[in-house]
Amino acid sequence: MQFLIYPAAVALVLGVLVFVHEFGHYAVAKLFRVRIEVFSLGFGKRLVGFQRGNTDYRISLLPIGGYVKMAGENPMEDRTGDPGEFMSHPRWQRFLIAIAGPVMNILLAIVILTGLYMFHHDYPAYSRMPVDVIWISPGSSAEKVGLQKGDRVVQIQDVQDPTWEQFLQTELISPDQTLDVAILRDGQTLHKTLVAKATGPDGVGDVGLDPPEAVGLIEPGKPAEHAGIKSGDILISINGTLVKNLGDMRDELQKIKNNPAPLVVRRDGKDITLTVTPRLLSGGGVPEEYRIGVGSEYIERLPFSRALSEAYLDCKENSLLIFKLVGRMLHNRKMLQQVSGPIGIMKISGEAAMIGWPPLLKIMALISLNLAVFNLFPIPILDGGLMLMLLIEAIMRRDIKQEIKERVYQAAFVFLILFAAVVIYNDLAKSFHM
Repeated sequence: MQFLIYPAAVALVLGVLVFVHEFGHYAVAKLFRVRIEVFSLGFGKRLVGFQRGNTDYRISLLPIGGYVKMAGENPMEDRTGDPGEFMSHPRWQRFLIAIAGPVMNILLAIVILTGLYMFHHDYPAYSRMPVDVIWISPGSSAEKVGLQKGDRVVQIQDVQDPTWEQFLQTELISPDQTLDVAILRDGQTLHKTLVAKATGPDGVGDVGLDPPEAVGLIEPGKPAEHAGIKSGDILISINGTLVKNLGDMRDELQKIKNNPAPLVVRRDGKDITLTVTPRLLSGGGVPEEYRIGVGSEYIERLPFSRALSEAYLDCKENSLLIFKLVGRMLHNRKMLQQVSGPIGIMKISGEAAMIGWPPLLKIMALISLNLAVFNLFPIPILDGGLMLMLLIEAIMRRDIKQEIKERVYQAAFVFLILFAAVVIYNDLAKSFHM
C-alpha cells in the first residue's frame, strides 16, 4: 500500500503546486500579450494535446508539475523585435510575470488552509501554552545549566513570553547553537544560556525540555468527563506512573483495565489528583482497548472569516520561519540537513496521506509556501533572480551587458546543481540513516 500511496501523494502535491505556479506566469503573460509557445502538464515527451493559436497545450510523460515556454524568454538570446516576445515587453510587465508564480503559490496555501480550517482545524493542546518546565531530559543542556521543574521560560532569544510552539521552533532551527533564555523562578528572573544540540537524522536542535502532554479533546460521556478532567489539564501521572505522552497513558491503562486509578493533572499551576476508571472503548479507527476518552489536540470548525485569518497568520509565521532557516543556513552548515528534496517530500507527503486528507492538505500548503519563498530568492534562473536583474536595470536605466548576464546565469546554474546534489544526498542519508 505504501509503495502505491507514497509516489501518488508526491505526484499529487508537486503536480498541483508546480502547475499552479506556472499557471500564474501563464495568466499574466497572456494578459500582457506575450506569446506562449507551450503550456505543459508534466515534463518530458509530449503524449497528447492540442494547438490553439500559437500555443501547444499538452500533457507530457512525467506527471509532476508542468512548465510554460514563452517566446523569447531566454535573456541570453538575441532579440528579434517581435512584440510578442517576452524580452520585447517593458520591465514592469516582465516583473509582474515573474512574481505571478510565487504569488499564486502563496494564495494557494492560504486558500487550502482556509478551506481546511472551515472543516477541520486542529492543533496540539500544549502548543499555545506558556513554557512551564515539567520534563527535563537527563544529561541535556537544560539540566546542566540548572533548569528546574516549575521554572517558566519568559524569553528565548528575541521572543518574549514564548508559547511552546514558538520555543520549539526556535530550538529546532538552532542546531549546535547557543540560545539566551530568561526564566522565572520564585518571582525572580534568571538568565541562562542553553545549547541546542543537533539530534536525529534532520539535525534539529534540542535543549532537553520536552513539552507536556495536555488534554485537548474530551469525549462526552466517557470516563475522563466523569472524572472531572478539563481541557487544558496537563497529564502528570496515572496510578503512580509518569505520563510524558499519551502512549505512556495507553500502556498503563491496559494494565489498570477497568479498575479505579488515581490520575494527577496540573491545572492552573497546581497538581490535582482525580480518580478515573478506564473502559473498553473502540471507534474512530482505534481498536477496542482500555481508554478514558481524551485527546491531545483541539479539533474545531472555524467560520470563514476566522479560518481566513488563521490561514493568513500561519502562512505569515511559516514564511518568516523559512527566511530564518535560510539566514542561519549561511552560517551553519548543519542547517542543510533540515532541507528536503524530492525524496524527503515524497516521504513527508506519503506519511501524511497514510493518516488522512487534513495532514496531506496541510503539507501541500506548507510546500506551496516553501516553493513560493524559494523562487523569490535573488538567484538568477529563479523568479527572484529575474526580478532582481529587472530592478537593477530599472535603476541603471539600461540593460545589463549580455556577457555579464551569461556569466551570472552560468554561475547560478552551477550553484543550483550543487545545491540539488547536496539536498538529494541529505535525503538519501536520512532515508538510510547514513
